[in-house]
Amino acid sequence: MKALILAGGAGTRLRPITHTRAKQLVPVANKPILFYGIEAMVAAGITEIGVIVGDTRAEVMQALGDGSRFDASITFIPQDEPSGLAHCVLIARDFLGDDDFVMYLGDNLLEQDLGAFVDAFESARATHEPPTAQILLKQVPDPHRFGIATLDDSGNVVELVEKPEDPPSDLALVGVYLFTKRIHDAVAGIEPSARGELEITDAIQWLLDHGERVRCELLTGWWIDTGKLTPLLEANRLLLEKIDTRIEGSVDQSSSIEGRVVIGKGAEIVNSTIRGPVAIGAGTRIEDSFVGPFSAIGNRCVVLRSEVEHSVIMDDSSINEIARLEDSLIGSNAAVQRSRQKPRALRLMVGDHCQIDVE
Repeated sequence: MKALILAGGAGTRLRPITHTRAKQLVPVANKPILFYGIEAMVAAGITEIGVIVGDTRAEVMQALGDGSRFDASITFIPQDEPSGLAHCVLIARDFLGDDDFVMYLGDNLLEQDLGAFVDAFESARATHEPPTAQILLKQVPDPHRFGIATLDDSGNVVELVEKPEDPPSDLALVGVYLFTKRIHDAVAGIEPSARGELEITDAIQWLLDHGERVRCELLTGWWIDTGKLTPLLEANRLLLEKIDTRIEGSVDQSSSIEGRVVIGKGAEIVNSTIRGPVAIGAGTRIEDSFVGPFSAIGNRCVVLRSEVEHSVIMDDSSINEIARLEDSLIGSNAAVQRSRQKPRALRLMVGDHCQIDVE
């Protein structure tokens, strides 16, 4: 089995961060979002991975390399412009060949055992009524925003529709799909939607219309599309809840470490309180500060005489004399500093190489 990971989107909902970086490489819990998907594939025993790349291909290719850091082999597949998920399958035909494959949206994070999901598909393939596709569904409160599935009384998928104005159910397609080679006939047999894209929902519906069985499973854990600030911070929170304490840097005697905290190599904690769950990257200095729960501070950062909570601060950035920074995403090489202290919280999304002076 192979994997096809989609990492070509522009990430317009995360601007200004994504003016200068791929949205799939924004870190949560100090690891790029895209890495979680690749690691999940390898953990499921899938090591031949194709990655769809778009305008940010140079950055994605540099970050992933040949895949050896993940014990995988990565093939990059360029997409000139976003033309729908089914179009990604179409342009990946040479890489995929006739193999079964997992398709995974590179900016999604989910609480799901991918290995068990794959095993269930392979077991079903050995039955007398084998499926040609398998989808993962999640009940959502706003189904008009998603591809939606309708099931019959026996739990079989009978219809799919993309972003319906009048949703027939609340079961949204999560960004993980399993396909056999039959999907290539489907993507070749559909037309672009009203949005001008080849929709994967239309391709799966084509399978249903041609008598193929589409198996589904319901996701009971969390699923987050990290394309906006609030869900990205929520993903950061959920992943930090899973960390175990690891202190590889230095903590002076006037500092306090509470709860589960990761402190990277060469990091220095000076006269500060760190209340976990918190991840602090290598070479970062925290001095005369408080870093509160659900904060991830990247490598080589400086936090000086400030309070930070429930925020993501990317590599090489500084927070200086800020009374309270919360619910924020700060890009790399950015500086947020206050010239006169005021007792109020800041909530920011700051792009790379920015300087914010707060009066």
